[in-house]
Amino acid sequence: MKALYFEKFQGPVEVCDVPKPNASAGSVVIKVEATGLCRSDWHGWMGHDSDIQLPHVPGHEMAGVVFETGRGVKKWKPGDRVTVPFVGGCGHCPECSSGNHQVCDHQFQPGFTAWGSFAEFVEIQYADTNLVRLPDEMSFETAASLGCRFITSFRAVIDQGKVSAGQWVAVHGCGGVGLSAIMIAAAAGANVVAVDIDNEKLQLAQKVGASVLFNALEISNISYAVHEVTGRGAHVSIDALGSQETCFNSVSCLRKRGKHIQVGLMTGDHQHPKVPMDKVVAHELEIIGSHGMQAFRYTEMFEMIRFGKLKPELLIGKTISLEEAPQALVDMDKFENLGVTVINRF
Repeated sequence: MKALYFEKFQGPVEVCDVPKPNASAGSVVIKVEATGLCRSDWHGWMGHDSDIQLPHVPGHEMAGVVFETGRGVKKWKPGDRVTVPFVGGCGHCPECSSGNHQVCDHQFQPGFTAWGSFAEFVEIQYADTNLVRLPDEMSFETAASLGCRFITSFRAVIDQGKVSAGQWVAVHGCGGVGLSAIMIAAAAGANVVAVDIDNEKLQLAQKVGASVLFNALEISNISYAVHEVTGRGAHVSIDALGSQETCFNSVSCLRKRGKHIQVGLMTGDHQHPKVPMDKVVAHELEIIGSHGMQAFRYTEMFEMIRFGKLKPELLIGKTISLEEAPQALVDMDKFENLGVTVINRF
């Protein structure tokens, strides 16, 4: 099968022929119809993820059709249209038993702990626990765009942030994660402040639901600006980028007893950011992480999509072929793309 492949971190990336996976016990093989290109894939290629064993095929935001089922799989059959969270729970550890598959002790992550979806076929373990059946009306491209960004944002806003109508939500970074969070928070009835350094991205943020736009290159004190426009600060603030500056600004712009949600990955020099802990203590702020979403939580999100409250297809910036993906992957640190890039031609 054709797959995007690299043998060295930060080394050459190419499309080549590799062996097609076979379904093992409890797993399925999916014929990939669409897969999102995410900054997490770039982090993997850079060597920021210790789970990756070389050589490697990245890709973790996928939608497709079940091609083959392994021994013991009961819920799925060839031909089923499916997607999958980027974190797959084993279904048996204490975290999974409590319903928190997204932090499973033995988690499976396509594109990280195993070869991923930048290929014609991909094997998915723990299939009965993690596969999600796609609504008939949903395209594979839209399903792939939900990937890690939209579902992580859904959990961050709805489950972790518990955002409700009339609240103020600040979103720092208007890439795929940030735009998803903006759309979801606005659908929940919140007033959203979007922060970025690119006016084009801010315009797209406004299109998907942001009420206030701040360009961090033009405003010297984002925290002050958010406090001014909201009256007392944000109820919930989300770092959707993952940098020392966006993390600090996100915590700083909260009102008393507000919640900071860290969604953007903190890697390299940004792993241990400065946090205004004096405000965390004095204002009783909450610092919360958000890492993926369980398969069983897709139902509520699909209902919001079905009734038009969420329109993830608006976040798809462009579609590309697998042959175009190597260059697109290595260029992700340039932040040039608007919205989500989806590979849909193999």
